[in-house]
Amino acid sequence: MSAVICGTGSYAPNYIMDNDRIAELVETNDTWIQERTGIRQRHIAKEETTVYMACEAAKRAVECAGISPEEIELIIVATLSSDVILPCTACEVQREIGAKGAAAFDINAACSGFVIAYNMADAFFAAGQYKTALIVAAESLSHLTDWTDRNTCILFGDGAGAAVLKSVPGKHFLSVTHSDGEKGWALTCKNRLAVEKSGFGREFYIDMNGQEIFKFAVRKVPELIREVLRKNGVKQEEIDWFVVHQANCRILEAVARHIGEPSWKFPMNLQSYGNTSSASIPLLLDEINRQGKLKKGDKILLAGFGAGLTWSGNILEWGI
Repeated sequence: MSAVICGTGSYAPNYIMDNDRIAELVETNDTWIQERTGIRQRHIAKEETTVYMACEAAKRAVECAGISPEEIELIIVATLSSDVILPCTACEVQREIGAKGAAAFDINAACSGFVIAYNMADAFFAAGQYKTALIVAAESLSHLTDWTDRNTCILFGDGAGAAVLKSVPGKHFLSVTHSDGEKGWALTCKNRLAVEKSGFGREFYIDMNGQEIFKFAVRKVPELIREVLRKNGVKQEEIDWFVVHQANCRILEAVARHIGEPSWKFPMNLQSYGNTSSASIPLLLDEINRQGKLKKGDKILLAGFGAGLTWSGNILEWGI
C-alpha cells in the first residue's frame, strides 16, 4: 500500500509585512533582503493563532479531497510554535474540524516536520493501521522572532498547509530521515524553563548561525535527494518536481545546480511567504496544485531540512 495525496489546503494570515516595513525596524533595505534571501514579503499572524491557521488549512484540504471529517482516522500536526504546551495542536484540530475518533498527535521536527509527518502516516498505512490521514504543518514564527535581530527577522513568516492522504494499492516509496544533534547549536529557540535553568540564552527567540545552516543545506540536501532516488530505484529524470523547504532562494538555486536540474523544477513561493518552517512545503504544494501545475501520476520528491539538525525526504505520486 502507498500514501497518495488526494486534497491540499493552506492558510496565510491577512497582515502582510513587506521588506520596507522590516527596514523601519532594523538597518536593512528591500534590495539587500531580496539579493540574499529572495524574500519580498511575509504574512504575520496578528489575530490568528497556530490552531486557527492549522484548522483553516485542514478544512480546505478536506474540502479539496471531497471527504467528510469523520472519515479521517489519523491527524498529525507538525509545529514548533504551538499556542500552548498542552493539549497538542492536533487534538484541537480534531475537535474544531469534527474529525471524531481520529488519533491525533503533534511532532516537532522544525523545517523537516511536514515531510516526517508524511513519512509517519505512510508507515501507518503500510502497517495496515489506517487508510485516511490528515497531515498539517502550522507555524507562528513571528511570535518567536527577535525583531531587532537583522539576521533572523528578515526571514520568517507565518502560515499553515495541510494534505489529506489515502492508502491505495501501488508502489510503496521508502523515505529517508537523518539527524545530527552535534550541530543542533546552529539553530535554536529556548523556552523560559531552559533560560532559567541554564542562566543564559534569549528567551523565546529563534537564534541562528546562518552561515552554518547554509553550508549544511547546500551539502546535505543534494545528498538526501540522491539517497532517496537510490533507495527507491528511481532515476532522477523520472522526477517531475522537487518540492524543497522554502528557506532561502540561494539554497534552492544551489541545490538545483548541484544535482544538475533546471530551476523551474524547483518551484518557489518564499518571495511571498518567507521561511514558514514546517508549513513551507504544504503551502507550496497547495499553491502549485491550485495553479493546475500538477498532473495525476507526477512524481514529486519532497525534501525538508532544518533545526535539530534534521533532514528528510521521500517520493510521492500525485493522486489528484
